[in-house]
Amino acid sequence: MRYRLAPLYCRPWTLNGISPRLIESHYENNYGAALGRLNAISEEIEQLDLGKTSDQTLVRLKRDEIAALNSTLLHELYFASLGGDGRVLPDVMGTAIAKDFGSVDRWRREFISIANGLAGGSGWVLLTYVPRDGRLINQIASDDAHSIAGGVPILALDMYEHAYHLEFGANAGAYVAAFMRNIDWPAVMLRYEDAIKVAPPRPLEQPQFADTPSISVEEVRAMLKSGVPVQVIDTRPKHYTTKAQDMMEGAVWRDPERLDDWIGTLSKTEPVVTFCVYGFHIGCQTASTLRKAGFDARYMAGGHYAWKAIKGPVKLFE
Repeated sequence: MRYRLAPLYCRPWTLNGISPRLIESHYENNYGAALGRLNAISEEIEQLDLGKTSDQTLVRLKRDEIAALNSTLLHELYFASLGGDGRVLPDVMGTAIAKDFGSVDRWRREFISIANGLAGGSGWVLLTYVPRDGRLINQIASDDAHSIAGGVPILALDMYEHAYHLEFGANAGAYVAAFMRNIDWPAVMLRYEDAIKVAPPRPLEQPQFADTPSISVEEVRAMLKSGVPVQVIDTRPKHYTTKAQDMMEGAVWRDPERLDDWIGTLSKTEPVVTFCVYGFHIGCQTASTLRKAGFDARYMAGGHYAWKAIKGPVKLFE
């Protein structure tokens, strides 16, 4: 396929402290070159005889392709980030940034510090929305091939020397300050509003346990650490535990097939957390049964191995 050139988004003559000459050179020579490189690579891949092409050749071309494609996309976002009064944020944008960074000022200081740290080197500073976590994050793309999987960048600052050296020389700090003065926040806000509509990766769904609440391993760890009374029950099946070497510290093992024998030992005044090997079935089923019996029970999502994955403390299996 052929990738098409995007028209220049910002109006260079309106920028404060960044000359049209710098924007024109950046757009024509660097963005244009990235797009040309991307199309050349794409054409080369399309013309390959895959039956006669080595795997290594294809991998090399695909690496070149992602670098050129990201360079193209990030340059387009960079130009679209300019053209406004960077000092004034729409309420929606200011609220979102304050929620995820503590304050707009803290976000600004972090963003600028990252940019200054890249001065004299290369890379991008991006404000990116991550649908998985429903939050904004400042990120470094130390070369054109780096990105956050699933992230949606909404603001981009190019810190490659070609973005500023023609006009600012080695004074990258002045360039960063000029960029911050010219951020088009209304445009950033529109991209943010689009980004938050992107759904996060679909979570594991177990329709048979839709009415049984779960609890994350991080939440369980926090409860145990804070001393909150909680009854943690390891309900891994007996046939599995005969091979088990460790178990979660703070938990007790109970045979899920003999629930009627031990249910009377539990307190109904303290919450109960149950878990199995991976959090798919037995722990959920046990929690569901306990809830029907009047207990405040939840199953621990991810089970025993999720606990170990966050380096939760374990002990020898009893």
